Amino acid sequence: MTKIAIIYYSATGTTYKIARAIEEGAKQAGAEVRVLKVKELAPEEAIASNEGWSSHRLETQDVPEATLDDLEWADAIILGAPTRYGMPAAQLKQFIDTTGPLWGQGKLVNKIGSSFTSAATAHGGHESTLLSLNNTFYHWGSIIVGPGYADPIQFQSGNPYGTSHTSQNGTVPPNEVALDAARFQGKRVAEVTATFVGQPQHA
Repeated sequence: MTKIAIIYYSATGTTYKIARAIEEGAKQAGAEVRVLKVKELAPEEAIASNEGWSSHRLETQDVPEATLDDLEWADAIILGAPTRYGMPAAQLKQFIDTTGPLWGQGKLVNKIGSSFTSAATAHGGHESTLLSLNNTFYHWGSIIVGPGYADPIQFQSGNPYGTSHTSQNGTVPPNEVALDAARFQGKRVAEVTATFVGQPQHA
């Protein structure tokens, strides 16, 4: 069975909802999925000052935090975070920065990689954040699988790089187009990964 790790950061819940939709699509395609959050770095006073932030943290308190073992376990790794100034949120970047030991041992080579994001505004960094996350996969030696326009939903969502959503600072939850695009991305990653699992690797 294909093993997929969806590793995300979400402050008020937008990228979390996308992660769960990606999980749905991947499971529909027969994959075993782990949905994992990364460690929160923001100070308590910042979290407490935003009702949506503090309530979402409580809502997802039982979601396990990602570890390097999860990366080693997975056949495919899907990374997601909201954009911050056109780049991934620091919480996810901090986790990525801990992966040096696996990278150094070549344990991330030939894993499938994909990414998703959300932004406050329509031009707030959707594509640049996804491309930035994909840079990680290039360094790992992973095989990037984007959704492309491989399903009709992609012509509605309009983003071939990965699922994204405009949240208006967390006030607008992902709509059905965004969630269906996420389900398709999960399904596509699972199906493509299944074609690689068990195949001999050649140096």
